[in-house]
Amino acid sequence: MKLSKIKEILPTLDNVEFQLENGTFVPVHFHVTEIGQITKHFIDCGGVVRIEKAVNFQLWDANDYEHRLKPAKLLNIIKLSEEKLGMEDAEIEVEYQSETIGKFDLDFDGQHFILKNKQTACLASDACGIPAEKQKINLSELNSTCCTPNSGCC
Repeated sequence: MKLSKIKEILPTLDNVEFQLENGTFVPVHFHVTEIGQITKHFIDCGGVVRIEKAVNFQLWDANDYEHRLKPAKLLNIIKLSEEKLGMEDAEIEVEYQSETIGKFDLDFDGQHFILKNKQTACLASDACGIPAEKQKINLSELNSTCCTPNSGCC
């Protein structure tokens, strides 16, 4: 989800709720402790130099049970971040800690913001010799009429 999309969604909500893909909710007393733009300048295993930019939200379970982040407050934090940091309308990456700090993509299901698990991938699979994944076929799906007993095909 891009920054512009969350800015469209927030005014339509009564509460800001984040949910992990496994159904677990981020505690309602979370805080957004950081919003920023992250630039990743790197080289992939095929030798291609790449630059990726993302807007970063960091969520923190503050054990502050008296406060709840309301949509208008989050929208104001986003606007302030845009003004002070000159952020681009990039994809949002959310940091949230469970056992360690996890990085998540962001989606919206109509009620809750969903923290989607991120996956690693090779960006230069054609250059580093990783074979293409073979198509898997169930033997039961093969046309079994071509070679049955007494059919003369064997």
